Amino acid sequence: MELKSKAFEPGGLIPAKYTCDGEDISPPLNWSDTPAGTKTFALISDDPDAPVGTWVHWVIWNISASARALDENLPKSASLPNSAKQGTTDFRRIGYGGPCPPSGTHRYFFKLYALDMTLDLPASTTKKDLEMAMQGHILAQAQLIGKYRRR
Repeated sequence: MELKSKAFEPGGLIPAKYTCDGEDISPPLNWSDTPAGTKTFALISDDPDAPVGTWVHWVIWNISASARALDENLPKSASLPNSAKQGTTDFRRIGYGGPCPPSGTHRYFFKLYALDMTLDLPASTTKKDLEMAMQGHILAQAQLIGKYRRR
């Protein structure tokens, strides 16, 4: 699989619009080359450069197998119109929370997983919960890394 964004190049800078310095909205993402047998997709976005350890910015699952994109500015709600569900981030809220590094340039990993099942998880689901639920059900995965440094 390949994961991309029209908002930033792989390894490039994430525009401020998608961070705490801007509108703090989710960036548009799209993917291709998905494996046969995919029932749903899940996505985790995190920052391994955070001073307190890896900081989770987004947890989303049950994205339809027919989907090939997530639109910009998804609602920050537990359930989305396309049957996807969003969990709890390290900001202690549901939905996307953009980059907001305290200092230096941080890397933000967007990790997409093709799964062979639909997951039955509550809105309180965290990255750790999602990773446990996905074990043994990942058909393929793709990653996109963006960077951000506050001015």
